Amino acid sequence: MKSLSRRSILSLAGTSATMLALPVARATPAAVTVYTAGPAGLARQLASGFQKRTGMEVKLFQATTGQVMARLAAEKANPQADVLISASWDTAVDLAAQGELLAHTSPNATQVPAPLKHSHYVAQGAAALAIVWNPKSGKPRPQDWSDLATPEYRNLVTMPDPATSGSAYGLLSGLLASDAYGWPFFERLKANGLVIAGANAQALNPVMQGAKAAVFGAVDYISLGAQAQGEQIEVIYPRSGTVLEARPAMILKSARQVEGARQFIDYLLTDEAQGLVATTYMLPARQDIAARRPGWKDVPLLPEQSGGPSRAETLARFKATMGSRG
Repeated sequence: MKSLSRRSILSLAGTSATMLALPVARATPAAVTVYTAGPAGLARQLASGFQKRTGMEVKLFQATTGQVMARLAAEKANPQADVLISASWDTAVDLAAQGELLAHTSPNATQVPAPLKHSHYVAQGAAALAIVWNPKSGKPRPQDWSDLATPEYRNLVTMPDPATSGSAYGLLSGLLASDAYGWPFFERLKANGLVIAGANAQALNPVMQGAKAAVFGAVDYISLGAQAQGEQIEVIYPRSGTVLEARPAMILKSARQVEGARQFIDYLLTDEAQGLVATTYMLPARQDIAARRPGWKDVPLLPEQSGGPSRAETLARFKATMGSRG
């Protein structure tokens, strides 16, 4: 694809005898502004890799999905972001339905499974939601979500706040849509002392430290990375199924650097960038890139459902039910 670099207009100085051309100057490539809910380290590596390939600077804002969406809303009158990477697939679905995205089909998306790409967005990678258990807690190893609502786990379970974590919201939606779970189940969790702990790290840290026994709905790549660093925790995929939450990348309709944004989306699906995704213990979006964790076929999934209440309605009821700070 063409670079954003443009030749400046050729300046000519005329004389009665000749026309002398001044040297041609190249304009500095404009920066692409990327808002991402992905890991900060990965975001910086991707920005660096893209700049090396294109010469184009990347301006990053990295935060939780809730913080990213709040910033986008605050900047509605003066949009700054060109590219958005969310931790919740619903973000892309909702924005596309609202007409807030630009269409772009990357030539590098041929190895991305059909469910993970759309005319207006494509997965960067994916993570599953899991139970993370501390074996030193002395509590029985949980096999399913329902085990964390039993008396053995009273006051010993944390959960990321779906208002903050896009991945946790994906799990909440998936469980509410399944036949086996619903609002009464979350009321049982609340009665059993479930703690809504903010973002993913805030839910995981007390379990790694031994203050709590398990996380309900931990994003698995963070926990797998901690495990690889020697943390004595176990990542458990519940028998009844979980949600594999893809992380969509998209170009906002309000983007100022559209061509640069298209190049950035294309870069996210290169061998280099997908290899960087794999190093975080996420699943790369491309099936031909090796993962460092359980693969697409190794995680039991909840049945897919469509429709249902809006994100705002679901979060409002979750807050009312659980008393979360969302």
